[in-house]
Amino acid sequence: MANTPRHGSDVHQHGGTTGHTGKPTDAGTSSTMNQARDTAAHLAGQARDAAANLTDKARDAASNLTDKARDLAGNVSDRASTLASEVSRRAGDAVSSVSGQMQNLAGTLRENAPREGTMGSAATAVADTLESGATYLQEQGLGDVASELESVIRRYPIPSVLVGFGMGFLLARTFRS
Repeated sequence: MANTPRHGSDVHQHGGTTGHTGKPTDAGTSSTMNQARDTAAHLAGQARDAAANLTDKARDAASNLTDKARDLAGNVSDRASTLASEVSRRAGDAVSSVSGQMQNLAGTLRENAPREGTMGSAATAVADTLESGATYLQEQGLGDVASELESVIRRYPIPSVLVGFGMGFLLARTFRS
């Protein structure tokens, strides 16, 4: 009788019971559905946890990038400020140097030029102009000189262009020699 099936219910290979028709009974289907529901709920929970974990990681990465960008912008700003200060200092040094050279040239001109006659008058006028220009540079600074030069060029464009050509010509001849 070991090989003969019983008419009651046989244990199905999935753990459910079957009736005499070979179909699972309601108790087996219910158990399988509960297991599927539990597995689905467990997987959904794991998916939610994984999504929350990924969201936290993305938020942390974005925060880190924002902090790095802010630090980089601060560094660039600090470097630009330092560079601007350095350029301003060097421009001030250059203006002081030019002013000092103009005063030295005026002094040299006064010492070596004749004191009387047309040449003496011209040398004195040039020396006075050099000294007043040096004083102007020291008092006004480079920014004021640039804005006044711009104003003169706007008021007298053609003479300004002619003066520019003349200075360029003289400089070219000086450096060519």
